[in-house]
Amino acid sequence: DKAGSLTEGKPAVVAIEAAAQPARRILELARAVQQYSDHPLAKAVENEAVSRGVALHAASDAKALPGRGVQAQIDDAVVYLGNKQMLNEIGIRVTGMEDAAAMHENAGRTVSWLAIKTAGLTELAGLIAFGDTLKPSAQSAVQRLREIGVTSVMLTGDNAGSARAIASAVGITDFRAEVLPADKAQVVGELKQGGKTVAMVGDGINDAPALASADVGIAMSTGTDVAMHTAGITLMRGDPTLVADAIEISKRTYRKIQQNLGWAFIYNVVGIPLAAFGYLNPVIAGAAMALSSVSVVSNSLLLRRWKPLK
Repeated sequence: DKAGSLTEGKPAVVAIEAAAQPARRILELARAVQQYSDHPLAKAVENEAVSRGVALHAASDAKALPGRGVQAQIDDAVVYLGNKQMLNEIGIRVTGMEDAAAMHENAGRTVSWLAIKTAGLTELAGLIAFGDTLKPSAQSAVQRLREIGVTSVMLTGDNAGSARAIASAVGITDFRAEVLPADKAQVVGELKQGGKTVAMVGDGINDAPALASADVGIAMSTGTDVAMHTAGITLMRGDPTLVADAIEISKRTYRKIQQNLGWAFIYNVVGIPLAAFGYLNPVIAGAAMALSSVSVVSNSLLLRRWKPLK
């Protein structure tokens, strides 16, 4: 997943583009409509509104539109804030703002559209552009995965322009944009059906279905509790390079299991026939059993010598 895994997951408002409403009114309505949300974009709007001294208006009948946005009743109007898919669902066409939106998307920004429905008439009020910071280790993390034979696929509910910019910056060629939470799990399923072994990396509530459907789910400790409970592995830092480390230590551990089973098999293949025909003294058999345990434990302890690449 893009946000929180490759990016910091702490977006900030970088621009407000006005259409039918002035910029301050757009921010005012945006703050009101998502005041009950704990989404990172909602927190970014709240921070921007507070810094500008924008008043908080009461909202009622607030609803989350999963993967699309939010809506709420504010005074005598229904206010919508979300992505283009939400606009399509409520019958709004982006007219006159295509260039502004494209500019922000190509710069890797997330664009949220604000629409207002009053007396049965819905109009586009404007857009808010959010910027998120790419994690310093994101590019090297993708490179390390490539070096150990892992192909990276980026999933995001964000727009195609922003997804393309982030994917290009970190060196990912296969990305899926405007993916709904349930569709992330579907993408994982499609990859598995194609014969791939799939690990999903995510940190949000929306990532939980995909984390559960993957062969192994990997969550960031900086993410939500739901993601960590769903995933099989939790990285103790929000550093994507730990994904390659987790795969590497997993491979080494599996090899140690195979080696230990091999040693145990050899001891038993040699010792059991000798004991059965009376050629093995019980004292020697006991010593051999102890030596078997020591060799297995000693071989396992060699894993402590493993160090992650810097």
